[in-house]
Amino acid sequence: MPRALTGMPFDDIRDLLETLPPPDDHAAETVRERNAELAKPVGSLGRLEDMVEWLACWQANRRPSINRPLVAIFAANHEIAKRDPAGPQAADTRAAVELFAAGGGAVNQLALAQNAGLKVFDLALDIPTPDICTDEAFTEQACAATMAFGMESIAGGTDLLCVGAAGGGDALVAAGVACALFGGKASEWTDNPAHVALIEQALAFHGDGLKDPLEILRRIGGRDLAAIAGAIIAARFQRIPVLLDGFVACAAAAVLFKAEPTALDHCLAAHRSGAAAHDKLLAALGKQPLLDMGVTLDDGTGAALAIGIVKAAAATHSGMTTRDKLGTHGDA
Repeated sequence: MPRALTGMPFDDIRDLLETLPPPDDHAAETVRERNAELAKPVGSLGRLEDMVEWLACWQANRRPSINRPLVAIFAANHEIAKRDPAGPQAADTRAAVELFAAGGGAVNQLALAQNAGLKVFDLALDIPTPDICTDEAFTEQACAATMAFGMESIAGGTDLLCVGAAGGGDALVAAGVACALFGGKASEWTDNPAHVALIEQALAFHGDGLKDPLEILRRIGGRDLAAIAGAIIAARFQRIPVLLDGFVACAAAAVLFKAEPTALDHCLAAHRSGAAAHDKLLAALGKQPLLDMGVTLDDGTGAALAIGIVKAAAATHSGMTTRDKLGTHGDA
C-alpha cells in the first residue's frame, strides 16, 4: 500500500529509502566463480573473499578495485556538551578541524598512506544544536536539509567512502540516538557515567516523539549524524561501498537501518573501539568489524586504517593466478 504523503521534508528521505538500488548479484556471482578458480584452496582467504563479493555487488563491477577512496569527516557541535564540562567542548572541535586542515591528525597520516582523499565538513561549528534535554536538535526542514548536504558532500566522486565524525557532545547524542532506536538502559549505550542521567533526561523530555527513526535523528541527533546519514544514502545511489567508522558514525547509520533494514547492506563496519556500547550497536546492526585495534577515535581513523584491507582484498582477487593457468586440478 503506497505511503501517504504529508508534504513534510522527510517525505523525500523516506522515498529514497523505499527505492534504494539493490546489489548487483551478477557481478557478485562472477567474483564468486573467480574466487573458486584461484590457485588456492577454496575459501582459504576467508573474509577477503567475502569482501570482494561485497565490493563487486555494490560497485556493480565484476572486477572491483579501489582507486579513489575518500575519508569524510563531519564536524558539528552540540549544546548539551556544556552539561559535561569534563568532555570535549566546542573549542576542542574547532581545534580538531584545524588539526585536520593542517594535516597533523592521525587520520591524515593514514589517509595519506592509503592514497585516500580526506575532506572535513564544518557544519556550523559556531552554532551548536540546542540542548536536547530541553529542546529539539533541529526542525524537520533543517534536518532534511543537513541530510541533503551530506548527500552532496561526496559529489566529487570516490569508489570507497569512509565516514567519521568530530564534535563536542557527539558521543553523548549518539548514545542517546542508539538508546532511543534500540531500547534498553542508557547505561548500556555509554561507558561515561556522566552521560547516563543526561540521556535519560533527554529521552524523557522527547517522550512519544521518539517513535520514528528520522524523528529520533532530528530531535536528539545533530548535524554531524544527519550529514553522515545523508552521505550513506547518496553512496548507495552512486554505487559506492561505505566503511563505517566508530560509534558516532554507526549511530547515524543506525537511523537508516531502523527506517529500512536493507539501508546499510552496502556498508561494512571498519573496526570496533572496544567500548561495550559500540559492540552492542554493531551487534544490533548485524555488522562484524574488520579490525579490532582498540582505536577509540570517531574521526575516521579506524575506517582509514581499514581501507588497506579492502584494497588488499580487491588486489588479491584481481592479481592471483587461476588453477587452469597453472595447469593444476583440484584444490591445489
